[in-house]
Amino acid sequence: MADQQGDALRIYSKQDVDPSLLTGKTIAIIGYGSQGRAHALNLRDTGLSVIVGAREEGPSKAKARADGFVTVSPKQAAKDADLIVMSAPDMAHQAIFESDVRVGLEPGNALLFLHGFSVFYGLVKPPEDIDVIMVAPKGPGNLVRREYEHGRGVACLFSVHQDASGKAAAKALAYADAIGGTKAAIFETSFGEETETDMFGEQAVLCGGATALVVMGYETLVEAGYRPEMAYYECLHELKLVVDLLHEGGLAKMHEFISETAAYGDLVSGPRVINEETRARMREILTEIKDGTFARHWIAENQQGKKNFTTLRNQDLAHEIEEVGARVRSRMPWLK
Repeated sequence: MADQQGDALRIYSKQDVDPSLLTGKTIAIIGYGSQGRAHALNLRDTGLSVIVGAREEGPSKAKARADGFVTVSPKQAAKDADLIVMSAPDMAHQAIFESDVRVGLEPGNALLFLHGFSVFYGLVKPPEDIDVIMVAPKGPGNLVRREYEHGRGVACLFSVHQDASGKAAAKALAYADAIGGTKAAIFETSFGEETETDMFGEQAVLCGGATALVVMGYETLVEAGYRPEMAYYECLHELKLVVDLLHEGGLAKMHEFISETAAYGDLVSGPRVINEETRARMREILTEIKDGTFARHWIAENQQGKKNFTTLRNQDLAHEIEEVGARVRSRMPWLK
């Protein structure tokens, strides 16, 4: 099974897809943000029928109409559609599902998620007579759209949480294909594996780990008397250059294109910064994700108005590196 630790992922391609499963069906996009918009446009350009569920007073309605979509209320969208895509933020799923989606569901419908969080942690509990599936592109919405427009695609994960029709996996594959996934690769996972690995990557490496490393490096140089602009260039600006090399060709390409001095420093100093103590903290983070501690805290934080979240984010954005960065980036016209 795809959720067994250590199993290799099978790559699904165009040959594994039955596009007729979505032909003539109505797909409702509920949540017209970065991913929702990209999916809606790609699905329509593939030739499928798409409507957008948007609240009368919300900004999504005007955006979707400007893109040429028929917009109806989320409740009407769920009623009219054969496949309902929950592309709103995770913490909005429960309220949207209970107030708008549940009442419109009919046996045989499919409910599709772009991330497993709300189903895996029980915020959304669909009835047993519908398919519950997930298609999660491994890239932001603007990349999903841009790659589709270029005749390419972004790799996607898919999963089946509930197979009422006997064709849930095939529907997920057809959807992933329709947004461009088979131009890259499609892999099977589980709601749990996708949710836990995604959150760990965000917290320990991609967002929490990387930004904490950048800021601490910046602070270390500034505290030692170096100019903030120099610290910014060395600890934040040049990070992208190295990440691009890693993204394109892994460790091998990085070592090919950095200097031998940088490579030697990497090999002897990297393990002093990221060490067994770091690994222990990472394991703590993973444990809190797997046992539900993080989810409980995040759900409670939302229910209480996100006051702590807002305070922490404001503190993050008030750091000196933001002011220095804005000044330095003003001299980089290529970023605009």
